[in-house]
Amino acid sequence: MALEIERKFLVNRDLWRPRDDGTAFRQGYLSRAEDRVVRVRVAGGAAFLTVKGRTSGVARNEFEYPIPVEDAEQMLDRLCERPLVEKTRYEESVGGRLWTVDVFQGENDGLILAEIELATESESFERPAWLGREVSGDPRYFNSELSKNPFGYWKAP
Repeated sequence: MALEIERKFLVNRDLWRPRDDGTAFRQGYLSRAEDRVVRVRVAGGAAFLTVKGRTSGVARNEFEYPIPVEDAEQMLDRLCERPLVEKTRYEESVGGRLWTVDVFQGENDGLILAEIELATESESFERPAWLGREVSGDPRYFNSELSKNPFGYWKAP
């Protein structure tokens, strides 16, 4: 069984700037049930079908399979729930660890999230200076939730 252990943080946009053009992502959901989601994603020139289980702490089961880009595009256009999630992903190396930074567009414009995948829930890591508040436990920041309740529709605190 595949297990994803991931921590998610807001990014301080005053301290972080992309170093390259990043990779465009377009993704949608075939299912957003409470106990699992089924996602279709096109990233650069590749496409994937992903099944994720319910999150417990910062871990969940995840299974991902490559699929033909043409099939993924048709699923995104014809089968996925709306709105789709659009973002550009950047990779950052900090303290020998890989971080992904997602800059959202479309209905989630204005949101920037950073994620780090870990081997264990208690694993320590260096925090980059541009890292903001942790939102790992806040389901509003899950991509599947952002497709139901986009960041652009949230009321200001």
